[in-house]
Amino acid sequence: MSAGPEIRPMRDEDLEAVIALWEACGLTRPWNRPDKDIAFARGKEQSDVLVGVIGAEVVASIMVGHDGHRGSFYYVAVAPEHQGHGIGTLLIRGGETWLKQRGVWKVNVLIRQENAAVQDFYERLGYEVNKVMSMGQRLIEG
Repeated sequence: MSAGPEIRPMRDEDLEAVIALWEACGLTRPWNRPDKDIAFARGKEQSDVLVGVIGAEVVASIMVGHDGHRGSFYYVAVAPEHQGHGIGTLLIRGGETWLKQRGVWKVNVLIRQENAAVQDFYERLGYEVNKVMSMGQRLIEG
């Protein structure tokens, strides 16, 4: 790949392409509505959805946010036909920059345990397994 994608905040017209990207990458789950997740995160002081665009095509995405202390990445996706060309690294670095610009000094990434390839990807970028457990509870159904 000669030129990397432009990393920018998601726009309204990107919605269908981002959802299709997430579906192609196996990131969606029946209990999470992607359109609702996107609307909740986009363009906020503490969160946004960034996309990687080549020409007019959305080829990557990352949902980035912080709680005032630590940052988090969600829905990190690179279109399968564009994987292996450094776009994921550009996307992660773009998310890190977004956090640094807001004074956030640490980022957490949640990875499904069965996704060993993604764990290897993050380790190559300098991420490491933290000796903590993540627990959660739904506060609102649906």
